[in-house]
Amino acid sequence: MKVLVTDPIADAGLERLRDAGHEVETAYDVEGDALLSAVSDANGLIVRSGTEVTEEVFEAATDLVIVGRAGIGVDNIDIESATEHGVIVANAPEGNVRAAAEHTVAMMFATARSIPQAHVRLKGGEWAKGDYLGTELNGKTLGVVGLGRVGQEVAKKLDSLGMDLVAYDPYISEDRAAQLGAELVDLDGCLERADFLTVHTPLTPETENLISDEELAQLEGGYLVNCARGGVVDEDALAAAVEEGVLAGAAVDVFADEPVSPDNPLLEVEDAVVTPHLGASTEAAQENVATSTADQVVAAFAEEPVVNALNAPSIDESAFPRVEPYIGLAETAGKIATQLLDQRIDSIEVHYEGDIAEEDVELVTASAQKGVFQPLEWQVNAVNAPQIAEERGVEVTESKTRQTEDFQSLVRVTVSGDDESISVEGTLFAGDDPRIVRVDDYRIDAIPHGHMLVARNEDAPGVIGFIGTVLGDHGVNIAGMFNARETIGGEALTVYTLDEQVPDDAKEALEADERIIEARYIELNGAE
Repeated sequence: MKVLVTDPIADAGLERLRDAGHEVETAYDVEGDALLSAVSDANGLIVRSGTEVTEEVFEAATDLVIVGRAGIGVDNIDIESATEHGVIVANAPEGNVRAAAEHTVAMMFATARSIPQAHVRLKGGEWAKGDYLGTELNGKTLGVVGLGRVGQEVAKKLDSLGMDLVAYDPYISEDRAAQLGAELVDLDGCLERADFLTVHTPLTPETENLISDEELAQLEGGYLVNCARGGVVDEDALAAAVEEGVLAGAAVDVFADEPVSPDNPLLEVEDAVVTPHLGASTEAAQENVATSTADQVVAAFAEEPVVNALNAPSIDESAFPRVEPYIGLAETAGKIATQLLDQRIDSIEVHYEGDIAEEDVELVTASAQKGVFQPLEWQVNAVNAPQIAEERGVEVTESKTRQTEDFQSLVRVTVSGDDESISVEGTLFAGDDPRIVRVDDYRIDAIPHGHMLVARNEDAPGVIGFIGTVLGDHGVNIAGMFNARETIGGEALTVYTLDEQVPDDAKEALEADERIIEARYIELNGAE
């Protein structure tokens, strides 16, 4: 597989990819048509914040499997377009958490004690000791906007320094905040009570300019630190608030436009400490995000869990070995069911029984949807299958029961159309040997095979022999046969696994016999 790296990452990440047997091409600072050309034959793309991964990039990169962001923020990646094209987007949220948190704390001390300003004046020959009266953090209230990984790490570090903590985060529970020693409040309460405010939210349409004139007025007399994402804090409003004395100071590591413009107003404000996006700039952090991103690219190529996937079902690595065999089983059951139904699909139900019902099966359910949609000639994988279902109005339900009658675990995929439904059930023998054990009410024991024929016929002498003869006359070899019937002399269902595709004229010959109710040819991927 080929991996294109368009922003510099640590050599350890590049070596991780090469050691896994993949080709690595670096093309830093490419953009526009040059980027589209470079990515056209790539299977993986690794970026940082410098590369804009737009819809045009996904349209050009027809073989792309994954985009890895060597860092946290992904506002430079069109995730919606990635999903539409079936491309995984993954980031490396853990690799630079400690570095970003430490830089946040450093910036808080810097602005509270005017360290950069005093440094510059002393270097210039001034002993300005009397001009700077700092603020201690101990006993002050820290307001945290966004209690994610970095926000939590900052809260832990500053709690240990004697600060009282309040936090605003609509996506975290009061219990989790309390575990960190923080009181969960609304945004207004956080601003009004904070002496120091630190921002740790991603940049989204909802958080753009989240902190502006009105919010800064509520923080009157306090300090603001932003080491998260540029654009969350209104830079013009912040510069004015510090310059006019509404705030005692500010420290900013990130900007709405980077590299920052020379006329950015924050650069002219003496009590605003600024750094050029250094939050993740430690040797350890750079190596961590590079190797973490590389590991996720390698996992995606191997069709293993991508633990930090943002637009695809993921699963804990420790649970993956228990779930992995059911991924292919569910996909196969979905493929068989949709080809047996052979009409417009309105709904998909994926049901789990037994031990598998105890697991996180999001990835398995997505694979079942992938199996349902693939025979319909949609470009589909586990990334975009749920979106395809939503776009086409196909209702997807998932159900579980710990009880099972005959097997340790069972997966059932049911597809329904206007007036008909088909259920296909599968299980694993000896741990990882997939079997189809039921089609609707017919109990069978079929090994999924590249080419299959499912025949519904009268349970009468000579029918199976007739089917075998027709297939033989058309050069189709039978690899296995699995038969079930309702009652003696009633209706039977037989599954044939075959070595070759069933020609149309063979199928017509079978259905021309009045004893054959229906003959469905099923093709599974990988059949040759």
